[in-house]
Amino acid sequence: MAKLDENILKQLRKIRINFLKYYPVRIKNVGTEERNARQIIWDFKDGKAFEKVAQLAAYHLSEQFGEQVKEVVFCCVPASSPEKNEIRYKNFSARVCELSGAINGYDHIRVQSERLSVHEHRKDKEKDISMVQVIDCDEAFFRNKSCLLFDDIITQGVSYANFANLLERFGANVLGGFFLGKTYYKVR
Repeated sequence: MAKLDENILKQLRKIRINFLKYYPVRIKNVGTEERNARQIIWDFKDGKAFEKVAQLAAYHLSEQFGEQVKEVVFCCVPASSPEKNEIRYKNFSARVCELSGAINGYDHIRVQSERLSVHEHRKDKEKDISMVQVIDCDEAFFRNKSCLLFDDIITQGVSYANFANLLERFGANVLGGFFLGKTYYKVR
């Protein structure tokens, strides 16, 4: 595993709550409970059955922040494309905020597109071409706001932490993150 830089680690030290254990398909010795959790996560990613996840998120927001939840901006870590972001998070985010009283940050974060990025590896002089996300945020909206982030899966936490750092560059205070699932590779 690559060493994480201090900006990533700073975000990973904050509140992190995951609702389910996620075992990738290549992990074969999982039981019914783990397969059901995997299906919930897949359905959520497809924009289906978000009500149960919204209820979980709203419950944890209320538990964590009490009456102060009304001052918390609920923000979803953007999905990989504008279409996936809308399918996954538009209705979900609205429902979480309706249930909890938190402020909905969805309309202040836009996935503009994906674009190709070329990375040159120094060791072997090879070029790696990958997709990079282009995100547009309403910087003025996030200034001096307390934000709780949500992402569907956390593995190492790099995507979550990078997005948290972006919001903090705009003047937000990221409180931490909630995650539908956390990736595990060994069944206990």
